[in-house]
Amino acid sequence: MFSDIKHVFIVGDIQQCQAELNMRFCNHSLVPCSLFTSPEMNYCWVFSPNKSKLFELVSLIQNGANNTSAKNLPTCLLCVCLTGSVYCEEVLPLMMSVPTLPKETAYLYARFNMIEKISNGDFADIVTLKRIDLTGNQISEIEDGAFSKLTLLEDLNLSENRLVKLPMLPDKLTYFNANNNHLKTSGVKANAFKLELTGRHDNNVMIVITNNNITEVNVNTFCKSNDTYYLRPSLSEVRLDGNPVMLSKYHDSFTCMNVLPVGKYR
Repeated sequence: MFSDIKHVFIVGDIQQCQAELNMRFCNHSLVPCSLFTSPEMNYCWVFSPNKSKLFELVSLIQNGANNTSAKNLPTCLLCVCLTGSVYCEEVLPLMMSVPTLPKETAYLYARFNMIEKISNGDFADIVTLKRIDLTGNQISEIEDGAFSKLTLLEDLNLSENRLVKLPMLPDKLTYFNANNNHLKTSGVKANAFKLELTGRHDNNVMIVITNNNITEVNVNTFCKSNDTYYLRPSLSEVRLDGNPVMLSKYHDSFTCMNVLPVGKYR
């Protein structure tokens, strides 16, 4: 019955699609869907009023279809694309990699998907990005140059992933969150958070790396051990709570900061 459908895309409400089903694809009313085509593929746009019904529809369609794939579907069908913003949250079919973004994208919200890796090419051509939120994915690896071309990036949220080490970070970040990962001491480089050395902005900088497995703090992670005059007044908040590190042992690591990090001291 649905042997021509190669991909399934789920969205919206069941009544809106019924007319499209009858007019554009077939006269069957068992599974409301519309078939859209491109030179490369066919994909079905399935409308469902609730999650339980949605899974029933997907199951019925996949009995006569190939496996669902998000990789080959256009980003702005899978996600909500507004001017400068792309919202890809809890995407079905499952999103396993960073989607191809419109060139003018400034804000990406790709939370609660199944993205596993960030490669150097994922954001290389999207130099307009100012905010990236990848909360709640399965990211275990980020290549060191993945964010290197994002000179405008100010907000990066990688919380609730599977990272054991941090990538190189753009120096213009004012907010970085890697809460609830698997970060180890060896995965945080000595100069990991030298974020505002260029002095290009006056905004306060907030770093959140709570609930990881950091056991030590390098003397050069936040400050410079060989420069007693080096100050970082814009580093307004650092959160290390939830890590097995006794911060009182590393008091020389915070001499350049106006406020001590949040964490365990005794």
